[in-house]
Amino acid sequence: MRQCLALLLLVFALPAAAQIYKYTDASGNTAYSNQPPNGTKAETVELPPLNSVETVVPAAPPPLPATQTQTQSQTRNPQNAAAYQVLALKDLPQEEALRANNGSFTVGVAIEPRLQPGHLLQLIVDGAPYGQPTNIPRLQVMELERGEHSFSVQVLENQRSIQQSETVNLTVQRVHVGKP
Repeated sequence: MRQCLALLLLVFALPAAAQIYKYTDASGNTAYSNQPPNGTKAETVELPPLNSVETVVPAAPPPLPATQTQTQSQTRNPQNAAAYQVLALKDLPQEEALRANNGSFTVGVAIEPRLQPGHLLQLIVDGAPYGQPTNIPRLQVMELERGEHSFSVQVLENQRSIQQSETVNLTVQRVHVGKP
């Protein structure tokens, strides 16, 4: 058992003691290797010690005074204030129909400040949730039927809506392929 342990320690210690050699190759280029070349004069390269960073665990922040704690909880509460100053759909035509031959397109979301951790965006199409909630401000619509549709976006926290954008009404145009 001791021999195995000694062999294992030796295997791990060898790379730490590895040497680097500097020499000039046949073309006159300077080359470096971890083995000395045969028949060529090589000099050893002394490497500086490796950099290391000590991990420091920060101390817990001091507790906030009661007035600051109340203010923070009020801003997180959706009844007291809107979580986002800007929440709107973008990349949609304003006064014309959207041409999407297969009914697929993307909708952008303008949101300020950035989406907070734990919040998700949910696209609402014709008053119903569409697709999966996501934290990406680009929402994909797939194979939507042609005609008039309404779009909005909600911010969800724990599967509960905390804020919703204004509704945008839009006509989707698709190629009509007549079937006999």
